[in-house]
Amino acid sequence: MSFSTLGLSPAILDAVTELGYSEPTDIQSKAIPVILSGKDVVAAAQTGTGKTASFVLPILEKFNQDRKLRGKRIRALILTPTRELAVQIEESIAQYGKNLELSSMAMYGGTSIDEQKQRLIWGVDIVVATPGRLLDMAHQRALHFDELEVLVLDEADRMLDMGFIDDINKIIERLPHKRQNLLFSATISEEVRSLARRTIHKPVEISIGKNSASKPNIEQWLVTVDKDKKSALLSHLIVEQDWQQALIFIETKHGAAKLVSQLEKRGIQAESIHSGRTQAVREQILADFKSGKIKFLVSTGIAARGIDIGELSRVVNYDLPDQADDYIHRIGRTGRAGAEGEAISFVAKDNFRNLCAIESRLGHIIERKEFAEFPVRKTVPISILNYVPKNKR
Repeated sequence: MSFSTLGLSPAILDAVTELGYSEPTDIQSKAIPVILSGKDVVAAAQTGTGKTASFVLPILEKFNQDRKLRGKRIRALILTPTRELAVQIEESIAQYGKNLELSSMAMYGGTSIDEQKQRLIWGVDIVVATPGRLLDMAHQRALHFDELEVLVLDEADRMLDMGFIDDINKIIERLPHKRQNLLFSATISEEVRSLARRTIHKPVEISIGKNSASKPNIEQWLVTVDKDKKSALLSHLIVEQDWQQALIFIETKHGAAKLVSQLEKRGIQAESIHSGRTQAVREQILADFKSGKIKFLVSTGIAARGIDIGELSRVVNYDLPDQADDYIHRIGRTGRAGAEGEAISFVAKDNFRNLCAIESRLGHIIERKEFAEFPVRKTVPISILNYVPKNKR
């Protein structure tokens, strides 16, 4: 199947082709025709599957016609959990819609609200927003929703995990009853289903498979290591395996700063992003990482769903996440759009419970590799997929 069979106009197809995409992914081929037909959608799709294009492309197609917006009005609202993801989606809209006369903007906190108000004066076709800043703008009457045609709830599970349910409900109360609703989520939990029932009328449900993140083009392996040897092991792998780029996930902002310092002492230049850095600094660091100016980026989970680099070769779980789904979101930063990727995890004995949960979620054991230079004092057992911690039995 090609994009030309999905009902998209030549202007959009040309932009997609210029970006190097020849065939739609599973979620795109299933979702785009349904969205173009005007139906509501609830879709389960992991990161790295091309889900952003699956709702952006049909929205662009639907709006690709003459229509004059009134001031402070918007036609589509895409709600998303983080500033990084809002920026990423808006960049995709600009790329896919480069041949169309449509406007878009990202709206999020941590930046000047006056500049964003100014952008809205003449109306904007597509707004990508985090819930808090959108409500601020609505309270200040900087925008109105009476001409809204499409609502997208992207990363719905993440927004609920981050405690945005009250804000989402307040936003939905302000929207016109007649609209198209699209909900995309990596996991369809009972909380997500409850949100869908309140928000969406008779949706078409689309799922591309629970284990889609465990694709063959992502090589996953782990190293068991004592906690006090992690930074030395990371430096060793970077040097000995000649890594040219890596996104390194760590649990705390203090740990991120410490790891950057440890790498620099060994002659490896790295940067970090976390909640303690300003939005402007984070955006500049992300831009430098995408351009290749920064080779090694240490990040807390804040960037797990906010970085979209077409050829990111490697993700490292320096700290194994507590939640199995977070592991999937992290490794989904590599191996995107059919490219090959590598996901490496450092696992200490204290991480055994988390490892069991992750491997159960994946449905397979992750390959283990050993390095003679780093013998382990505290052995990590081989996990069992049906392992249940004592406190949950």
